Amino acid sequence: METPRFIQGVYSFEGQGLEKPVPLRPAISYVVPRDRRAQLIYLRAGNSTSELIYLLLKRDGHPMRYFPVGAKDAIHVPLVIVEDIHPESVLELSVGAPEGLRGLTAIDIGLAEI
Repeated sequence: METPRFIQGVYSFEGQGLEKPVPLRPAISYVVPRDRRAQLIYLRAGNSTSELIYLLLKRDGHPMRYFPVGAKDAIHVPLVIVEDIHPESVLELSVGAPEGLRGLTAIDIGLAEI
């Protein structure tokens, strides 16, 4: 049986450069239970700044997906290609933004545990 899980909130950031993604504040992480698998179903995000940013979803410290978010814009990404995320995997969300840029991002991530 599938169990929905959500990561939602408004998070702050200060950019360290587009090539240096940093964790959001507060940090976002999710650990897949050891007896389950997970699938990323969708991501929605908004960007309060007047610059392009991107969100980086990492799995066990390695890049998994990049989500660019335009200046003062929002995105909705329903994932058509869904892959299993193995038990005990750690997902973390970081942001890449121009150096010194401060802003907020609204996040809504939908996962399914199976």
